[in-house]
Amino acid sequence: MKIEEYSLLSEEELKTRIARLKVGKGAVILAHSYQRQEVQDVADFIGDSLGLSQEARRTDSSIIVFCGVHFMAESAKILNVHKKVLLPDPAAGCPLADMVTPQMLRKLKRKHPGSAVVCYINSTAAVKAESDICCTSANAVKVVQSLGERDIIFIPDKNLGAYVSSVTGKPMILGNGFCYVHEQFTVRDVQRARKLHPDFTVVVHPECKPSVTALADAVTSTSGMVALAEEKDKLVFGTEEGLIQRLRKTYPLKQIEFLGKENLCATMKLTTLEKVLRSLEEEVHEIELEPSVIEGAGRALERMLEVS
Repeated sequence: MKIEEYSLLSEEELKTRIARLKVGKGAVILAHSYQRQEVQDVADFIGDSLGLSQEARRTDSSIIVFCGVHFMAESAKILNVHKKVLLPDPAAGCPLADMVTPQMLRKLKRKHPGSAVVCYINSTAAVKAESDICCTSANAVKVVQSLGERDIIFIPDKNLGAYVSSVTGKPMILGNGFCYVHEQFTVRDVQRARKLHPDFTVVVHPECKPSVTALADAVTSTSGMVALAEEKDKLVFGTEEGLIQRLRKTYPLKQIEFLGKENLCATMKLTTLEKVLRSLEEEVHEIELEPSVIEGAGRALERMLEVS
């Protein structure tokens, strides 16, 4: 079927058919917290990059439908070489991941020989294969601390790297990438939130600029934000709007506000129920990687999971 034909189905029918196919094919659906709410509704597991990586490694399902962006589906394939990993929309990429290439990293390694390379999971499999260890925003501090006193190259996110450096006290050679969603939050946004919600806890993602993280009450990953929402009743979050919508749905009696405007990741929103159903029904858009890339990237990912 063409995608337009799937669009003729109601949301209820789409969800029913997806649920039926999951059981029939022994499939699992993993979804990032930035996905559309209706896509999260059909997922078996919702989480951040670390949680999704851990869930991908432990699943017994023969088919993994990954509702996220390309680097996430690649990581799931690397951790499950003999399983079929499907990405509902092959155009769902990550601009941050594209800000570093294997060639750029090799040049940086030649310039700083002997340095350990910490690669943020928001990167391509080919870049991971050139790295010593991966990290997510949830475990980046722990990963860097595990490397002892070695010189460290941290790629590609300069803001996350700067935050980790400030926490660990370790100077690092930083890439020049950034998440365009979190880069949009400003000092003025934090100051405005303080005036509008003086008794709220202001929480931002470590991908935000240092000037923003310095003013926040808490700096934490997506999973850390979920934990804070369980604990506190009044929160202002500086992150992608998908997570905030999810938390508002989960905790309707709590006061959860956006920091500034409702920033969203356009590529995360490319995944729709229609595309999930088509991907699962026709088993299209399978992730395929070169064995050498799987081997190198697998070492970096497994080492991260061991530290975590």
